[in-house]
Amino acid sequence: MSGLSIRHYSWLRNCRAALLGSCVIGGVISMPAQANMGNIAMNYGLLPTDVATAQALSLFNPQISALYYNPAYLAEDGRGELTMGLIHTAPDLQVESLGGSNPPIRSGETLVDTPSQQVLLGMKTDLTDISEYERPIYFGIMLGVEKYGKEMMAFNSKTSNEGQPLRYERQPLFLNIGGMMVLTHGIDVGVSTLVTLHSDADLVARTDLAGNTSYEQINVSAKPSITPIVGMTLDWTKLFCGAGDCFANGWQTALSYRESTYAGTSISANTIIPGTIPSPGLTLSIATIDAYQPRVVSFGTQYRGERFRVGITLEEQKWSALGAELRGDTVKDQAMLEFEDILVPRLGAEFSVNKHLILSAGIAKEDSPLLGRTSQDVNYFDNDKTVVGLGAALEFSDLPVLAYPLRLDFGYQYQKLDDRDFDLTTENAPSSPYETIRTGGEAHIFSGSMTLKF
Repeated sequence: MSGLSIRHYSWLRNCRAALLGSCVIGGVISMPAQANMGNIAMNYGLLPTDVATAQALSLFNPQISALYYNPAYLAEDGRGELTMGLIHTAPDLQVESLGGSNPPIRSGETLVDTPSQQVLLGMKTDLTDISEYERPIYFGIMLGVEKYGKEMMAFNSKTSNEGQPLRYERQPLFLNIGGMMVLTHGIDVGVSTLVTLHSDADLVARTDLAGNTSYEQINVSAKPSITPIVGMTLDWTKLFCGAGDCFANGWQTALSYRESTYAGTSISANTIIPGTIPSPGLTLSIATIDAYQPRVVSFGTQYRGERFRVGITLEEQKWSALGAELRGDTVKDQAMLEFEDILVPRLGAEFSVNKHLILSAGIAKEDSPLLGRTSQDVNYFDNDKTVVGLGAALEFSDLPVLAYPLRLDFGYQYQKLDDRDFDLTTENAPSSPYETIRTGGEAHIFSGSMTLKF
């Protein structure tokens, strides 16, 4: 098994020169951080309302997570807000051996059960007063950091003999910035950006056969990659009903477009060993991607009654482009992975018990975008899944110690992964799988947030 990370480059100084290429790759295996082809917002939801409704009402969530799902909806609640949240994911992915030429002895083995936690911070504010426009303008920013805020980036790209999940494990840095403006009465538009990091590392060294280095030069840099998100909301009540009631009363429609993005790392290492490897030396180059988010187009509609609202969202995820991206990934290119576009239906509802308590629930069905049973050396597996969520929110408007309203949200989500069979293969015997496995399992997601309205 090999792995790739972007930390601990000083470890390279202790590697033997003859194994420099292995050191660049293998020196980072010690890093426990693991990421995946996805992010928390797409896999689970950002804030508890998104988690609890299985993202069915995310296009119509007036909280700061609207930046990611539909930035046009920031104007639905005209108050500013400061949000602090935590999302805890606990996957339990099982694998069962169905036999093969050289299968390990395992039955019902847990392959992935490492929990992940992300701290979320978000702020929304009204900027109308600093502009010359009379229409409302809002600005927001949202940040997610792994491991209770201690780890700015979780990145690991690897091959695996045992098999590995496509869309679970640790999550990388999440950064979302944007705003919106009321276009006209009943039509809101918003634009935001999702920021990911593309890192580059260069190592140049002269060594002897004992691994003693001289004339070392290490350069590590990272640049942001900006991905656009565009949203629009149509309020049919404002467009057609005016101050009275009509056929469109209570209906809203939303459209959202998110461009594809990923985190990436490139490493270039060069060494000269006098008497063994002369100038220009031995060069090793590695480029790999992780935390891929496909292009997403979402369409949703909701009906809002006096004490409830119900909504449905159809989300098209354009995973087919990932296969071409992985052709240039030096860790995964030999797997010849192929993906298909998928359509995800989501249904959610929310009910106000009283002025303080709000209950929510949602369900979604998501097919796997991964085609085929094999992916040489990489051995990805992915499953169709059913998602069910439940949540509650408490709003307090007259707390004695606070001058502004306070909202507490709680969300739980259960993901059931359908069984699916895969053949594990290696470059040494690409035409003969050494093991056939059956994968399945479940994931539990817990989320909580505290929001101060101002």
